[in-house]
Amino acid sequence: AMDGAPPPPSPSGLSAYVAVSQLLGLALLATTGAWLGRYRGGVAWHSPLQFNAHPLCMVLAMVYPLCAALLVYRVFRHEAKRSTKALHALLHGLALVIALVGIIAVFESHRTKGIPDMYSLHSWCGMATFVLYLLQWFLGCGFFLFPGASFSLRGWYKPQHIFFGITLFILSITSCLLGITEMLLFNISDSYSHFVPEGILANTLGVLLVAFGLVVGYVLTREEWKRPPLAEELALSMDFKTLTEGESPGG
Repeated sequence: AMDGAPPPPSPSGLSAYVAVSQLLGLALLATTGAWLGRYRGGVAWHSPLQFNAHPLCMVLAMVYPLCAALLVYRVFRHEAKRSTKALHALLHGLALVIALVGIIAVFESHRTKGIPDMYSLHSWCGMATFVLYLLQWFLGCGFFLFPGASFSLRGWYKPQHIFFGITLFILSITSCLLGITEMLLFNISDSYSHFVPEGILANTLGVLLVAFGLVVGYVLTREEWKRPPLAEELALSMDFKTLTEGESPGG
């Protein structure tokens, strides 16, 4: 856009899908809170209820900081790229912190109750997702936020970063679904098949997670909804390429 001209509007349908994703996120948090509060006794830290901080933190981390970080380049389409990148990294960092609190909660709860750690498929998938997510965050900061990586190296890594970002989002949802099933089998295995209210509510949470993932995934994979590069960003990219690789802007 020319100086002083208003930015072009968002592509048709983008705002609606982003709004739906946020409404689904609110529904996820409300359903998680209702399940833990109504049927699992609520959440407290140094008490027998400490375990419940684990599902709450994991859903919270995935729904808002993680989802917001993934959508930030779709929502902030005309802001400075560096500011958008910093916000992207900050939100992912916040998701990591919240998830870490959830992981600490489950390990401390297991230790207090004498329950073994890391034996279930849910724990394997969940821990793998967290470790890979942490690695993805460090690599993303190193390649894109801090100076040092060459233009060609950034260009090579960018598709990998995008692919693994979406993959880790899918793995996060999968780990949550496995965790929901594990909690139900541990707590209401005798009555789960009788369509008891707790089972129905937890199943609803799972369906909301799938719907949330589908909506966010659709927004992320629509090619025409990607953030267009601004004119000054293209110029800076050419200057960066010239400085780091000794190529002329027209080369």
